[in-house]
Amino acid sequence: MAYEFRLPDLGEGLTEGEIARWLVQEGQTVAEDDPLVEIQTDKTTVEIPSPAAGTVARILVREGDIVPVGTVLVVIGSEREAEEEAVVEEAPQRQQTVPAAPAPTGGRARATPLVR
Repeated sequence: MAYEFRLPDLGEGLTEGEIARWLVQEGQTVAEDDPLVEIQTDKTTVEIPSPAAGTVARILVREGDIVPVGTVLVVIGSEREAEEEAVVEEAPQRQQTVPAAPAPTGGRARATPLVR
């Protein structure tokens, strides 16, 4: 199952951080505790390690973006999951049409006593 890595609470009352630099790329295999991303705050720049081993399936936030704590930054999955996700992205998506609601028949609208 894919792991959604969220920006952790870095302490000291910080509520957001800037993505200073990605240390991995999509499709790259990472081990647990490998350097993943550098987060810059008002006081410091912190290197965040990977919380899980697997393949970087998708990086969701660009360098330079400022994001609040708890935002999903990257999705890490197994190599097989990353390949399956790539195949799903390549497949054309069908547009589903939703049938329109029938037009009112011109009679009085029925409502419960509470609405009247």
